[in-house]
Amino acid sequence: MMKATVFAGLAATASATTYFSENFDASYTDRWTVPSKWQEADKLGTFTHTAGKYNGDENNKGIQTTTDARFHGIIAPLETEFVSTDKTLVLQYSVKNEQTLGCGGAYIKLLPKDGVEVDSFGGDTPYAVMFGPDKCGYDSRTHVIFTYNGENLLVKKEPRMESGELTNVYTLIVKPDNTYEVRINNEEVQTGSLYDDFDFLAPKEIKDPEQSKPTDWVDNAIMDDPEDTKPEGYDDIPETIPQADAVDPPEDWDVEEDGEWEPPMVPNPEYKGEWKPRQIENPDYKGEWEHPIIPNPDFVDDKTVYDVCAKGCGFVGFELWQVEAGTIFDNILVTDSVEDAEAAATKIIEEGKAEKAAKDAADEAARIAEEEAAAAAAEEEESGDWEEEKDEDKEEL
Repeated sequence: MMKATVFAGLAATASATTYFSENFDASYTDRWTVPSKWQEADKLGTFTHTAGKYNGDENNKGIQTTTDARFHGIIAPLETEFVSTDKTLVLQYSVKNEQTLGCGGAYIKLLPKDGVEVDSFGGDTPYAVMFGPDKCGYDSRTHVIFTYNGENLLVKKEPRMESGELTNVYTLIVKPDNTYEVRINNEEVQTGSLYDDFDFLAPKEIKDPEQSKPTDWVDNAIMDDPEDTKPEGYDDIPETIPQADAVDPPEDWDVEEDGEWEPPMVPNPEYKGEWKPRQIENPDYKGEWEHPIIPNPDFVDDKTVYDVCAKGCGFVGFELWQVEAGTIFDNILVTDSVEDAEAAATKIIEEGKAEKAAKDAADEAARIAEEEAAAAAAEEEESGDWEEEKDEDKEEL
C-alpha cells in the first residue's frame, strides 16, 4: 500500500557525499560517451538535448531518445567512486516518456569502476544495479536488479511504473541493514528485506534428498467400505423411461414416413447413478507424509548483501531498446544521503507543476482548434449543400 514519505528533513547531514549529480547542462557531452562498439551503426539511436514539448523552463534540459526501434546507449564516470560498505546507496533520476510507449526500457545502471570499456558499454556489460521503469505491451514495471556473485537477481515482486507524458522521479534506496525502498515522486511504492525479496542466499534448510515417502505409506484418510455391496438389480434400473402420459402418437404422425412411433424418454426417478461403495475412515491412515528437513549444506550466510559496490562503483549509464523513442532522462543523483535525494526530488516535483500547466494549456488549445476545425468543416459542408440546392432549382426552372 502506497504511503506518503515522511521527510526526515531537507538539510544534508555533515557526512553526506554526492558521488554523481547530472542535470545535463550544455557541457554534458564532456562527461558522457555514446558507445560506438556496442551495436552496428544502423542499430544505434541517438540522443538529443531538450527540455521537451512541455516544460516550465526551456533551459532545463535532459537527454532524449530520438530513433524508433533502435538501441540507445550512453555512459558517464562518477565524480567520486562509490564504495557501499557501511553506506546507504541512493540512486535517483527523472524519466519523462513524451511518446506513447508501447515497448521500451527507461532504466539506469550503476556499474563497477573496473572492467568497463565505455566504447563497448551495452547489454552484456556487467553492472552492480539496474533500476527503473520498463514496459512492453501490458507488462509494465520498475526493475530492481542487483548483481551478486556474478548473477543478476531480480526482485521477486516488481514495483509499478508511472504512465503519462510528464516527469516522474524514481528513487532506489539500499541500506546497510539489508533493506531496500523504491519511491516514485517521493512516495514509497515498495519496501522490504533484501533477504526476503531477492534470492541472494540459498535456503537455510532443504528437504532431505535421501528421504522419500515409504512405498507402504497410507495417506488416504477414507476408504471404500469392504462390507458394503451393490444391491441386487441395481444395474438393471434404467437411466430413462418412456413418458407415462404419452400413450398416443401426434395426430400428424405418419408411420410410413416417420417410422414406428415411440413415446419420448424422460429421466427415471428410480435411477441412482453409478453405484459407489460407502466411505469409511481408513484404519491404516498415517496422515500426510512430510518430507524431512535438514540444514542446507550449500547455505552460506552473508550479512552484507546490501554491499553491491563493495569493490567500488565508477559509472552510470543507459543501455536501452525502445520501439518508440522519446524518453527524456534528467536529474541523476548518486548519494549516500536520503535527505539530499528527498530535497532534490521535491525541487523536481515543484518544477513539474509548470510542466503540467504547459501541457494542460497545450491540450486545451488543441481541443479548441479541433472544435473550430470541425465547426468550419460543418459550415463548409452546409454551404456546399446550399449551393447544390440552388443549382438544382435553376435546372428545374
